[in-house]
Formats: sequence, C-alpha cells, structure tokens
Amino acid sequence: MATSTLIMSTLMVISSENWFSMWMGLEINMISFIPMMQESKNYNSPEAMMIYFLTQSLGSIMLIFTIITTPIIMINDMSMNKEMMILITMSMMMKMGMAPVHMWFVNIMSKMTWKTCMIIMTWQKIAPLWIMTNLNQNSVVINMCATISAITGAIGGINQTSMKKIMAFSSINHLGWMVICLKYNNEMWIKYLIIYSIMVIMLTKMFYNNSINYINQMNLNLKNSMSKINIITMMMSLGGLPPFLGFLPKWIVISTMMNEGSMVVISLLLLSSMITLFYYMRLTAPMIMMWNTMNKWNFMLNEKKTQNFSMILINLLLPLTSTLSLI
Repeated sequence: MATSTLIMSTLMVISSENWFSMWMGLEINMISFIPMMQESKNYNSPEAMMIYFLTQSLGSIMLIFTIITTPIIMINDMSMNKEMMILITMSMMMKMGMAPVHMWFVNIMSKMTWKTCMIIMTWQKIAPLWIMTNLNQNSVVINMCATISAITGAIGGINQTSMKKIMAFSSINHLGWMVICLKYNNEMWIKYLIIYSIMVIMLTKMFYNNSINYINQMNLNLKNSMSKINIITMMMSLGGLPPFLGFLPKWIVISTMMNEGSMVVISLLLLSSMITLFYYMRLTAPMIMMWNTMNKWNFMLNEKKTQNFSMILINLLLPLTSTLSLI
C-alpha cells in the first residue's frame, strides 16, 4: 500500500496544475515513505523516521508559506516574484537533501537498509526536481546551489568508511549536476536522473546481496572475480569515467554548458567529479591489487554469472549509444 501511494503521489505532483495540489502530493509522498523506513530488527529506524519527518515538514512549511503569501497560485512565469521563487527553491533543496541543508540526508542514509536508500536516492528526487522546473529560475541562485552541492558531495565523502554515507555524498554531488540542468533544458535532468537511477539500482543490489555496509567488506564479502570486476565497473561508471555509461549524462551537461559559455561553473563541477572518482578508485584499489585475499569457502560458490555479466554490459553501453547518436 505504501509503495502504491508513493508512486501515485509523485504522479500527482507531476500532473498538477496548481501549487496547492503539488504541496498535497509532496505530503502524501512523505507519509507514504515513512512506513517503508520501519524495520523490526533495526533500532535506528525510529530515529531516521523522525529526522525525515521533521526535515520534510520544514520544507513543506516553507512551500505552503510561499504559496499562501503569493496572491496568484496558478503556475505561470509571471505569477511569482524572485524572492518567492528563491524560497520555493530552498524548500525543494531541503526536501532533496542538497547542500548546504544536506546533513539530515547523510544521517538517515546510514540508519536505513539498502532498499530504502535506493528509493530515497532515486524516486524521492523526482517530485522536488519537477517543482523546480516550473519556476522561472534565477541563474545565479541555481549556479550557486549546484556548485555548493557538487563540492560538498565531493569533499564530504573522502573521510567516510560507511558505504551508505559514501553513496549519500555521491548522491549530493550528482544532485548538483542535475540542478544545473534546470537552467538550460528540462529534459536534460530527466535523462541524467534515469541513467543515475540505473547505476544506483545496480550498485545497491550488489551491496544488498553481498551484505556490504563498510569499506573493508568490499574485498571480503565479494564471492568471485566476476563480482569484483562488476563492482569496479559500476563504481567507475558512477564516477563518470569516459568508457562507461555514467559519463553519458555528464557529457550532455558539459557540452551544453560549453555552448552557453559557463566555463567557471563547469570547471568547478568537473573538479568535484574528479574528487568523487578519487574515492571510488580508493575503494576499488584493494580489489584490483589483492586478488589473493579471497576466502577459500567462497571458491566453490556458484553465483549468478549472467546477472553480473548483464550489469557489466549495461555499464559499457556508452560507446554503442554515442555511435548510434552520431549516426
């Protein structure tokens, strides 16, 4: 029931014609997601539920305050002044977990399972981003928010040992790239989010299947060489290394921004991307260098090789897609 109402609430936000129904959809979305965080064996889940509820409520209060104080509530380019748009942008940033209001996101990610982490990193970003597309955005505010989020996500993940916190900071970094798309083209962030969601779903499935929660479990819990190659490929793809699929959305953003002449912002985003790639490579280095640390009882385990092979194939689709786009 919670899953169906979660999907319906996001669709309600996307298909809404006025701000009140959008706000209502966000509230239903919040109430639907909170029961999904509850787990009987996890003593941290009530705390995570409370943090999520309070933060989302604060974002909703900011949104409804802006709606009520603005006389015209229909979606229109001229219906809201700049101050109101900045307030709505800040409330949506809080709901998504963008920097500088990001610590709640990192905190609750470490207290949830991989399944709920996957939902909050992918599906829960659709509604706030869609609301931000309906605003006549101030380019200075968007540039500043995207740059701060990208740099915070890059620097914050360096000293982390928890894989959930690393994925949370990675999500904050990617949010910076998604938000910068709002300035140029509404379809661009949708493409970025779809490809990012594919990568996150594959990674969280691997982490969940192999019970990986911390860095030192990356090399110990993976059963065979195929799994190690698979996770190395996926981490490099998430970092945006060129031969892999994760480079495709970044390539689209870079080419658009270069055509528009936003060199300073794109330089900062690329530098932040290099830092995230650094700590992804630091995670995968032990697996590349120390193949002999595999436990003996893992040698004879038969894992689904087709699943691993298909994940590697998906991540290596960039050359094919780029060739087809040239044709």
